[in-house]
Amino acid sequence: MDYLYTIGYSCFTIGNFIDVLKKHGISALVDVRSQPYSKYKPEFNKDNLKLELNNSGIEYVFLGKELGAQTDKPECKINGKVSYDRLAEHEAFKNGLCRIKKGMKKFQVALMCAEKDPITCHRTILISKNIKSENIVIQHILADGNLEEHSLSEIRLMKLYGLEQQDLFSSFEDMLTKAYDKQANIIAYAGEIVAEQ
Repeated sequence: MDYLYTIGYSCFTIGNFIDVLKKHGISALVDVRSQPYSKYKPEFNKDNLKLELNNSGIEYVFLGKELGAQTDKPECKINGKVSYDRLAEHEAFKNGLCRIKKGMKKFQVALMCAEKDPITCHRTILISKNIKSENIVIQHILADGNLEEHSLSEIRLMKLYGLEQQDLFSSFEDMLTKAYDKQANIIAYAGEIVAEQ
């Protein structure tokens, strides 16, 4: 059984963030932000973060091009808005998932984005949805440093949309898919991508 963690940095100082990663035995952090910069928390900009992590014995890998929520690929958009379903079918995204799985054989991996609640972030709604399997246990690191198993995040997601109760015509999987689709439609990026400075 392989374990995969996710974390949002917005609620942490850099010191607390590294302490929480160490608490959970994380040895490699995968940055899945499309643009690895923060106007509000510059200590989490790519170069600063990489230096802090390396000084703490944690590897840093940027996979925002492969696994980020923004894309300039028109075939992954519907009416100018990113379609998570289409993005998940793109070769670059699939290659990113393969790199995660390969990395999990050598490292204890955590995926990082900004949002503190995993159900409001593409690291859950896009990446975790598409990498989950019987062989991978996904644990989301919450704002208090505690863990929430992905299946419990999915239940919270379903409750958010009043879809936790099955009916005669829909299976649990159908209801879960509806919840994912609703959340993806709300959080998916719409607009032009600004080039890195």
